Amino acid sequence: MKSVRLDTQLESKLERAARASAMSQSAFLRDALIRRCTEVLGDSLEQRLAPVIGIVKSSGGRAVRSGEAFRAALRRRRRR
Repeated sequence: MKSVRLDTQLESKLERAARASAMSQSAFLRDALIRRCTEVLGDSLEQRLAPVIGIVKSSGGRAVRSGEAFRAALRRRRRR
C-alpha cells in the first residue's frame, strides 16, 4: 500500500473531480495512475501493432534492398 500527501488545493480538485466522475477518490486515483503509467511506459509492442498488422501490402520496392544496403554501410564504417 502506498500513501501520498496532497496540498489543500490539489486535494480539493481531487474531491471535485472524483465527485464529478461519480467515483470514489481511491478509484479516481487508481484510474489516473493506470493512465499515467501506460502513458509513460507505453503499451506492449503487440498492443501497439495490433491495429496495423496485416493491412500493409507491398511488392518490395526499395525495402527489398535495405538489408544489403545496411550491410554495405557497416562494411564501410568498419574500414575507417
